[in-house]
Amino acid sequence: MSKVALITGITGQDGSYLAEFLLEKGYDVHGIIRRSSVDFRERIAHLEGKPHFHLHYGDLGDSMSIIGIVSKVRPDEIYNLAAQSHVQVSFDSPEFTADVDATGVLRVLEAVRQCGLTETCRIYQASTSELYGKVEEV
Repeated sequence: MSKVALITGITGQDGSYLAEFLLEKGYDVHGIIRRSSVDFRERIAHLEGKPHFHLHYGDLGDSMSIIGIVSKVRPDEIYNLAAQSHVQVSFDSPEFTADVDATGVLRVLEAVRQCGLTETCRIYQASTSELYGKVEEV
């Protein structure tokens, strides 16, 4: 039986590359995408329609959608690559940034706990060097 991976941020550069890599390794790959008036799926368009590739609508700002997806998919591995990563937006909208980048992680962890997967599901939490700012000295 193949492993099941769930990827948040699958429409981003890293998420799309990871999806390709895991599909090549024989995984069932599930990705979470947000409903939006703009379609950001160009990086994964070539994967849509493949038998082991599945997309689910959800948002790290909505715990019920995350719990529902984790409950349905029952992943062996979760790769949390979704984030609000634009520096200027983080200054302009700090609460939104914290909700997605910090509380969103908590929502993923809580979904795993509520679905009874704490012993079987591995989680990878990605981040960015932009969190730390410019290097002043080495």
